[in-house]
Amino acid sequence: MTKFGYKLMTEEHGPKALVENAVRAEQAGFDFVSISDHFHPWHEAQGHSPFAWSVLGAIAHATTRIGITTGLTCPIIRYHPAIIAQAAATIAVMSENRFSLAVGAGERLNEHVTGELWPSTPERHAMLGEAVEIMRMLWSGGVHSHVGEFFSLDHARLYDLPEEPITVTLGVSGAKSAALAAEVADGIMATSPDDGLIEAFAKAKGKAGPAYGEAALSYAAHEDAALKQAHERFAFSAFDWTVNSELRDPAGFDAASKFVRPEDIAANVPCGPDPEKHLEAIRQWVDAGYDHIVLLGVGPDQEGFIAFCEKDLFPKLK
Repeated sequence: MTKFGYKLMTEEHGPKALVENAVRAEQAGFDFVSISDHFHPWHEAQGHSPFAWSVLGAIAHATTRIGITTGLTCPIIRYHPAIIAQAAATIAVMSENRFSLAVGAGERLNEHVTGELWPSTPERHAMLGEAVEIMRMLWSGGVHSHVGEFFSLDHARLYDLPEEPITVTLGVSGAKSAALAAEVADGIMATSPDDGLIEAFAKAKGKAGPAYGEAALSYAAHEDAALKQAHERFAFSAFDWTVNSELRDPAGFDAASKFVRPEDIAANVPCGPDPEKHLEAIRQWVDAGYDHIVLLGVGPDQEGFIAFCEKDLFPKLK
């Protein structure tokens, strides 16, 4: 059965609003929420970047039913994997096992802030594999030390652990990252509805796992307004990850998207009040076999977007 999630865009909303939106999403019937874990927004027009893990603690306390996941956390540069292992275990305990962890190799936009070198993609993937191994080691209980290729751990123990294992999903974009996911993770999270990624993961893993996708939607009462907010706030979606993982700051994304036209955004993000436009985009993920689909509402009116999902999308999706 397909589950539908609500995207908590830390780049577009402040910390209190994110908690309020999570509560609204639970009331509207979403199955889970997925929070971005950014240090910077993509564009200056988005205007926010609260600390995701503080927000997650508040959401775990303010909700009772809805699942909670990250989308995505990079546990290799800005964070040491031991810190994310502790943070994830804490949220899992607070939420009574409603939390899962989605990880990825990150973007320079967020990871360069500590002054560390931004590694090549193959090195980031190797770091990510070791990071997941360290987190699973700590979640198993007991005292652990580790000296690896990228990370060290010195007599570390997590004292507050959830009753159930934490599910790990890994962001994938091609065959190599799908193979890494099969090696260290339980499932995948993708940015395009590519059924080949699901097949590659299942073949390498020997079994299927949860497959997360994300559909960006721009809802407004008028199509022109929806396209305007998508163009102002989501121009980065016109690029693929060869660009999005490498630019340094919002000013860089604003400069890179200077010549992105509204029609370029409309090709990727359905805009307006017509449910069928949005349903068509969502069904691409369903047809590709993704069983956890995150609905991302571009723009400030999240109360309106959530109501639109509840009234106009869910009756047809569910």
